Amino acid sequence: MTVMTASAQEASRQRSGSRRFDRVVLTSVFGDPLDGRTWSGAPRNLADALQRQGVTVDGVHAHLTVAGKLQVAARNIVIGRGRPSRGEELLRSDLSRRRLAVQVAEAAARLGARHVMHTGAWDLPPADAGRGVRHYLYCDHTWALARRFHTDIARYAPRALEAYERVEHLSFAGLEHIFTFGTYVRDNLIDYYRVPPDRVTAVGSGMGKIEPWFGAKDYTRPTLLFVAKHHFHAKGGLLLIEAFRRAQARLPDLTLTIVGDERSRQCVPANPGIRFHSYLPWDELQRLYRGATLLTQPMLNDPWGQVYLEALVSRTPVLGLNRHGLPEIVSDGRYGFLVDRDDPGLVAEAIVKALADPARLARMATEGQQHVLVTYTWDAVATRILFS
Repeated sequence: MTVMTASAQEASRQRSGSRRFDRVVLTSVFGDPLDGRTWSGAPRNLADALQRQGVTVDGVHAHLTVAGKLQVAARNIVIGRGRPSRGEELLRSDLSRRRLAVQVAEAAARLGARHVMHTGAWDLPPADAGRGVRHYLYCDHTWALARRFHTDIARYAPRALEAYERVEHLSFAGLEHIFTFGTYVRDNLIDYYRVPPDRVTAVGSGMGKIEPWFGAKDYTRPTLLFVAKHHFHAKGGLLLIEAFRRAQARLPDLTLTIVGDERSRQCVPANPGIRFHSYLPWDELQRLYRGATLLTQPMLNDPWGQVYLEALVSRTPVLGLNRHGLPEIVSDGRYGFLVDRDDPGLVAEAIVKALADPARLARMATEGQQHVLVTYTWDAVATRILFS
């Protein structure tokens, strides 16, 4: 018996023109999946790439009403899973997921769809198993990976953690195939969740609207950039501010530009070297990426990091923690700097060392940009999903 590798299967499907599906329902619990503002634009970008391959894509936003959220919260309190205070605690609940899965099943039935692609596991397990509908998942993380560095894990009730674990296993078990952003997520699904290797494929991700920059750059300027639309603490904002203070003591002309939501402003101290922007149009954000010497984003618990790709395509090397998707994105340090622990002293030291070698930064920038342009495109993701 011959076992085909994922790449061989992809080549075989492409030769035969045998796609997984010609029509698919794309789902998201964070908003309309066909809206570019949902989940950093990933569902919309994936939909566009699939459509360029001739696939018809319908979008479904499964969501709870205010009354539904109150019911889920009340049930969690009654059965001893704690008092939910964050949206994540509601969405991870088995009752919430069942209700969202029913919405997806009903929408797929109305559309007459036989294939459903979930962008995240919070509207799983499938509610229409046994009806001939095939469900797929495109994900950047798992609960087992997320809880390792979760910034609020101590607040979760033990019963809630047990329930999240149980429903996550059920969610992965009922799927036709799982597609992951990174290979580290694929490995976790196989090793921890016991998903058969032939049912999970790492397909990567593409990028947003930031366009490549091929113009001149001065890597002697000590200019740092940090970008986080939300979750300022989890994205490493507080860690970076303390690290910046320490690095600034050694490099007085060091500057840091922070892009965050307005709520993050209160976390940023008065410092002549720090500039804060609460909202920027894409062209202005693109200008900041191109002008920065180093994207410094020591994210505590972000599974992938679209900002890393956006920086690299702008020929800006990146610096972050040696966890989750960043080691894979920078090829274990070839295109960026990895810090082993979330320690402000270590981050500060890494910043100072990185800025001390402009020639190395320039080399990283050029090679990193080429790596990203070749490896991380939505058309490549769509091809791998359809033919792997």
